[in-house]
Amino acid sequence: MPESLTLSIDAMGGDHGPSVTVAGAALAARQYGTEVRFLLHGDEKLIEAELAKHAVLRPLCEVRHTDKFIAMDEKPAQAMRRGKGSSLWNAAESVKTGEAGACVSAGNTGALMAIAMLVLRMAPGIHRPAIVAGWPTAKGITAVLDVGANVESDAEQLVEFAIMGAAFHHAVYKSARPSVGILNVGSEDQKGHDEVRGAHALLRATTLDLDYYGFVEGTDIAKGTVDVIVTDGFTGNIALKTAEGLARFFANELRAAFTANPLSMLGALLSAGSLGAMRKKLDPGGANGGPLLGLNGIVVKSHGGADARSYASAIRVAVDLARSDFTAEIDRNIKRLTAVTSETAPPAAPDDKVE
Repeated sequence: MPESLTLSIDAMGGDHGPSVTVAGAALAARQYGTEVRFLLHGDEKLIEAELAKHAVLRPLCEVRHTDKFIAMDEKPAQAMRRGKGSSLWNAAESVKTGEAGACVSAGNTGALMAIAMLVLRMAPGIHRPAIVAGWPTAKGITAVLDVGANVESDAEQLVEFAIMGAAFHHAVYKSARPSVGILNVGSEDQKGHDEVRGAHALLRATTLDLDYYGFVEGTDIAKGTVDVIVTDGFTGNIALKTAEGLARFFANELRAAFTANPLSMLGALLSAGSLGAMRKKLDPGGANGGPLLGLNGIVVKSHGGADARSYASAIRVAVDLARSDFTAEIDRNIKRLTAVTSETAPPAAPDDKVE
């Protein structure tokens, strides 16, 4: 039996607060039993009212009271100034002190990123964090990063994303040796801007614990051509939101088509099983839980509007990461990358100072 793991939960985060975060933790408690325990940070009165509905969770958790929380529309700079002592800050602090193996929050993404970076700092050798999203594809789940932490990324940072994304996919989706591609406007070596071509060259030149596929295009995401797709946060965020919008559009159109007339409704009834399986596969809640990769600790971001089942999915991601050698795998590959980049770095400019 695995050793008991403690998770730190920002119980006030998200659109629904304790009504979802506590219920999601209760679903996770049914799955893990005594293997996972919880620190619930937030308003004790509100949390206890929800705990009264979930007897399975009560003996597995401790409530850490605070009456401070970060609003969903609060700007990161403001959150950093007044965030100390808030449920989000305290949840991250529990990871820093070693009380918890991972933190889960459905709170404000910008505030979570800013506070987590301030409290936990960056992991050794990592320049910038990245947010990773699990993307349903024809072959399973592809990890796409960055989807919003960085507007721009240079070649070395993109390679760091590749390393972190591969470690994430291995830990959460159990791929033996993840395949990685860089998102580009074409598959040819000469395509793309300097940053993606530089990252492409670095990945070709560095021996890492991953299989580098090369450049991939937007159509390759849904195909599941590779396990991990690397891009900057500007491109990744647009791609993610475009996909979410298209998924809602197709779902609405399909619903309208199947309710257009009695014959269509009969067809929907006869196809209910297949339609249900398709809806389950495409449901973003099933892949909810985007870690903030690159920090000196595990922090998982849940969708702000998640329901209890989706929030439990984010908890499962945190458990999988905390139980894996995720950080050690990243560290090994970052050291290999550093060795290559230090060898190819231009010599330092001579010191022109006259003694």
